[in-house]
Amino acid sequence: MKPIKRWMISLVVCVCSTFGMAAVRMENVEYQSSAGTFEGLLVYPADAETNLPGVLMIHNWMGVSEETRTQATRMAELGYVVFAADIYGKGVRPTTAEEALKLVGTYRADRKRFRERLQLGLETFRAQPGVDKNKIVAVGYCFGGTGVIELARSGADIQGVVSFHGGLDSPAPEDGRNIKASVLALHGADDPHVKAEDLAAFEEEMRVHKVDWQLVKYGNAVHSFTEKGAGDDNATGAAYNAKADARSFEDFKDFAREVLAGGQSSESPAQKP
Repeated sequence: MKPIKRWMISLVVCVCSTFGMAAVRMENVEYQSSAGTFEGLLVYPADAETNLPGVLMIHNWMGVSEETRTQATRMAELGYVVFAADIYGKGVRPTTAEEALKLVGTYRADRKRFRERLQLGLETFRAQPGVDKNKIVAVGYCFGGTGVIELARSGADIQGVVSFHGGLDSPAPEDGRNIKASVLALHGADDPHVKAEDLAAFEEEMRVHKVDWQLVKYGNAVHSFTEKGAGDDNATGAAYNAKADARSFEDFKDFAREVLAGGQSSESPAQKP
């Protein structure tokens, strides 16, 4: 990997959380490989100490976007260092659903390439100062939810993966034998984009390979239930659901505390002694 270039954004964002007001900082991180140049987003508590646990975030089908920034901020305010990796490449940001669908199809059809981009993002994250390299959870949304499961299937040495309304199918279910991480899949029970047979195959893959896994289904929720920009019409197949959003975020927090801190109960990783 070529040297990483970090471009500081002079921005401190104040956000409200259950712990009061929290400030986070954001930086664009440019990184390179033989595949080209990429531009991710690093978000972390403004008063961050070193060696905080990390969240590797994989974006939805629209690439690193405002939605990515929103979700990364949400997790950084809890005290995590968050790195939103760029799977598509610098400047490759779809502007329409058609463009996004084409890009998604490219990576779903070429899982090897997908995993290489995911691994590149992980390596770049581990190279950042302030992150505990031995305490990382990968989180993904939709396309990214598929991605974090693929990262686990590649045998990545991380503590856990969380898929928010991601595709769970696999062209090579035998790759489940490589999974070292704990797996949490957060799924809209009425999501029309995930076939029942794919969901059943995912469960079987986890069982056969004795993975530490959980699958949580949220009633009355379809695809994209964490994204406010998806609207509120379930009939479209993708819609925001406030209850599923809140519940899934709580499930993420409980899971992350368990796999990153040995099950210790804590309001926030930043508050631990």
